[in-house]
This record gives sequence, C-alpha cells and structure tokens, in this order.
Amino acid sequence: MIVDFGEHMTGYFTFSVNSLDKAADGPIRLKFTFGEVPSEVAVPLDPYPGTLSRAWLQDEIITVMEAPTTITIPRRLAFRYVKIELLASSGYFDFAINDMICHAQTSVTNEPEKLSESASPIIKEIEKVSLNTLRECMQTVYEDGPKRDQRLWIGDLYLQSMANNYSFKQYDLAKRCLYLLAGVSDENGYLLATVIEKPYPRPQENQFLFEYALLFNATLKDYVQATGQREVAEDLWPVAKKQLDIIRTYLQKDGLLDFQKLDGEWWVFFDWKEDLYKEVAAQGLSIFALKETYELAKLLGKEKEIADVPEMIRKMTAAAKKYMYDSKSGLFTGTGDKQISYASQIWMILSGVTTKKEGEKALRALVTAENVCYPGTPYLYHYYIQSLVDCGMEKEARESLINYWGGMVEKGADTFWEAYDPNNDFISPYNFYPVNSYCHAWSCTPVYFIRKYPEIFQ
Repeated sequence: MIVDFGEHMTGYFTFSVNSLDKAADGPIRLKFTFGEVPSEVAVPLDPYPGTLSRAWLQDEIITVMEAPTTITIPRRLAFRYVKIELLASSGYFDFAINDMICHAQTSVTNEPEKLSESASPIIKEIEKVSLNTLRECMQTVYEDGPKRDQRLWIGDLYLQSMANNYSFKQYDLAKRCLYLLAGVSDENGYLLATVIEKPYPRPQENQFLFEYALLFNATLKDYVQATGQREVAEDLWPVAKKQLDIIRTYLQKDGLLDFQKLDGEWWVFFDWKEDLYKEVAAQGLSIFALKETYELAKLLGKEKEIADVPEMIRKMTAAAKKYMYDSKSGLFTGTGDKQISYASQIWMILSGVTTKKEGEKALRALVTAENVCYPGTPYLYHYYIQSLVDCGMEKEARESLINYWGGMVEKGADTFWEAYDPNNDFISPYNFYPVNSYCHAWSCTPVYFIRKYPEIFQ
C-alpha cells in the first residue's frame, strides 16, 4: 500500500504494529520506501543504474520481532509518500499497522508577512512551494537537499540566504554556515565547496569548485548588508580576500582567464549540463565576484588591501568585450568554443560587462539563435531571471518565473526540484531520476524575486 502524508516533510518516521486476533508467534518483515514524489514509490529501484550511491534511495527493511510494538526508523527521511510492502509474516495471526507519524524538523521559527492581495493565485502558489523548499532545507545548516547530500554547499547557501533575507529573516543559520566553511578551508586558504557536518565538521576532500569559492564573498557581503553585523565580516575578511587569488592565478596579460588551465585544475560548474562550454561564464562570474568583494571591502574600509581590484575589473571587462562579443549578433561566445549559451549571456549581464541595452539584445537574440545551450536546472534559471530583471525585461521575467517554477507546481510539486526541464520529465544528472533531489535548495529563489521586486511579481 502507499500512504500519502499530504505534504513534503523532513524528519523521523514512527509506526506501531498490533496483533489483531491471536498472539504474534513469529516476526513480521516489512519494506518501507519513502518518496518525495510519486515516481520514487512507483518505479523499480533495482537493478540500480544511477551514478550516485544506491544507499541514498530511501528504502528500509524492518523486521518486527514482537507485537504490539512501536518502531522509529533511525534514519532521517525526506518524503511525502510511503510505500509499505509485506515481505514475510506468520499465517497464524493477523496484524495492523497504525499510528504512522513523522516528527518533522526544521530550524525555521518565523513566518514571513503575507503577499499583497493583488498577487495572482499562481504567484501565491509558487511562493508557498518556494517557502516549503527553503524551510525543509533549513536544518542545522543550509542543506542543499534534505533527502540526498544533506550538507552545506556554497552555491546553495548563496541563494538560500538571499531567499531567507526576504522571507524568514533568520540570520544565525547563514552566520553559522559562513564560519563552518571558513573554518575548514584548505591549508592554502582556499574554500572547499561543501562541508560534511557530522560526526564533526570537515570538508569533502578535493571539492574545489571555482565559482562557489568566489560566491562565498558575495554571500558574506549580503549577510553584512542584511544584518549590519560588521564583526562577522571582520572575522571572515581574510578568507574572502584570499579567494581573489584564484582569479589572479589564472588572469592573463590580455585580461582573459586562462580557461583551459582553470578548467583542468578546478571544478567549473555553472549548471548540470554536460555540453555547456563555460569560458565566458567564468570570465563574467570572476568580474562579478571582484565587484562584490570590493563592495564588501568598502563596507569594512579595507579597499587599500585589494587596491588592484578596480584595475582587474576594468581589464577583464574590456577583454570580454574585445574577444568574446559579437556586436552584430549581440551575443557572447568563447574564444575556444563558439557555443551560444544562456550561461554566457547571463554572466556577462550580471557582471556588468554589458550595458542594459546590450544585455536586452543578447537575451532577445537567444530566442531565435540556433543550437542554443539551455539551462538544465533551477540553479542557472535563477540567474536567468535576475538577468532579465537587470535588463528591465520585467514582463519576460514574470512570465519566465511563472512558466518554469509554475510548471513544476502544475506537475504536482509541493517543493521545488534539483533538476527540471519542461520538455523532459526524466532528466537526471545521475542517470536515474528517482535519486534526484526533489526538495532542493537552489530551487527556492522565487520567494526572493517575488518579495524583492513586488512591482514585477506581485
């Protein structure tokens, strides 16, 4: 049988077993399968074709030795649906399963203000699901997914803290995450992308993710602006300052990053998209990170400590325009690959390489260009929405948010998913969609847009 709890939750599952007529003369063996979405309890999990550990899938075999009894599964689970299969029992007695309970967990204690009455029903529903997603991921750290990974990643933290700043406004969790990341940086001072918190905090070895290390600085800057807690930034400034050495290491005399070398020595991510060429996005994000860090330095009165940054910004911006921009098409492409991608245009816009008018031209050109590399996840789609807003394309920003995240809502999502392609329900970065995370941190940001730009979205 399959039980629907009616909403997504993260916590500990407890159930009771009672004999109905005669005394229980033997054990009962049950298999529980927990799913965030129906496919997880409808699709055979074996033989398992996925590329991540099979153990992430939430199925447990429980042997009940006596009845009546109450059992709590020791593993924390993230689910809405529970499939229960009877594997073995005695024919002598009958039994019932009852009192199925999830002791749900989150660190959220605040409730955000309600949206404007003028907000449309679909915007209200998207915002509700967005808040559910953020709430479930706010545990002892900002987790990237409560079902799978269950740990802190810098890229997710950046987006989660932005969403929190405009909703729950619980700032201590971001503060804890920033200190954790800084505290386990490597011997050279570089940040690793992810922290495994239990049984004691430590980084996942060799997970050096280029843009995540740089986004730490933007996260810290946003935290200081939201809270005014300058002492946190003073503590962590040496860590933020050190991350700029990543850019300095690969910056060439012509103002371009040595992308081939960078890509060989760091994990350059930007999106779960195998065919994405990332040279332009890396150039843009580097400029963005330099600007964010310089803003942080100004908040702390430490501009002199990174006095070379304004010239780096100027030089890298000029190089991007000179070597990567086609003024005729209005599009940016790499020096090593002429692929047209959303990621390239997005990060040229967010970095301020383009003017507002040039950014709009690039985004409109994507619609008619051939062989375009589209976003594969809500992570990159977040930055796409921001680029539309920055270019004054308010109608397109609203429509894109509704079409993309609203598409998940229409397909039954009560939390937003790690990977989503409106044209491919079976998309998976791991070769098996049931192991995807269906409550995923980087998907929570509609609440940020809806609340930060009410004139557009409400």
